[in-house]
Amino acid sequence: MPNITERLNSAIDSIRFFEKKSNRDENSVQLIAVSKTKPVEDITEAITAGQRDFGENYVQEGVEKVTHFNDKSLTWHFIGPLQSNKSRQVAEHFDWVHTIDRLKIAKRLNEQRGVYQQPLQVLIQVNISGEDSKSGVLPTEVMSLAKEIVSFERLTLRGLMTIGVKTDDVDVINQQFSTMNELLTQLKTQYTTVDTLSMGMSSDIEHAINNGSTMVRVGSAIFGARG
Repeated sequence: MPNITERLNSAIDSIRFFEKKSNRDENSVQLIAVSKTKPVEDITEAITAGQRDFGENYVQEGVEKVTHFNDKSLTWHFIGPLQSNKSRQVAEHFDWVHTIDRLKIAKRLNEQRGVYQQPLQVLIQVNISGEDSKSGVLPTEVMSLAKEIVSFERLTLRGLMTIGVKTDDVDVINQQFSTMNELLTQLKTQYTTVDTLSMGMSSDIEHAINNGSTMVRVGSAIFGARG
């Protein structure tokens, strides 16, 4: 069975292959290694292999890992749903938040981000599939929420995030991802800080990259299935 280093390298090779296939610039897509529920020993192996960006879904677990490593060369991305009563821990410890879906959360993160910290890099989560089970704003709500977020001094709006629908219908996947790319293009015309589309996981990474994703989130393909 391949070890974490081998699986990490394989994931990176896949990203580079799909970049080339989609006529994207090399290294235009960044890998976020989703390390939720995984022990620090596994993350250490990935760090040793060169990985620097990690995604966590759970606040307390994520904060413990950020604190454990205490390494400024690492970038920590909060990619799970965020409750307002846990926003302070995220504001104080993470570098990125991918899941802004309402003004209240953005406001709290802005207020709770340390004055001497770099601004928190944030993405608006979009429910592109319209599924009730998914978090995120509707596509029609993106621009109004963005307008509010950019007024906050301790946040920097970087773009959009979505979780693709689980389906074997490639046309549906491509249509939704294409709409996300169009939304990002609209945002870019308004705000100079916007440059990021966090979209695509192991199952739909090719379609995400083909439709303009700049960050893909890969977990089990690197660290193995969650226990």
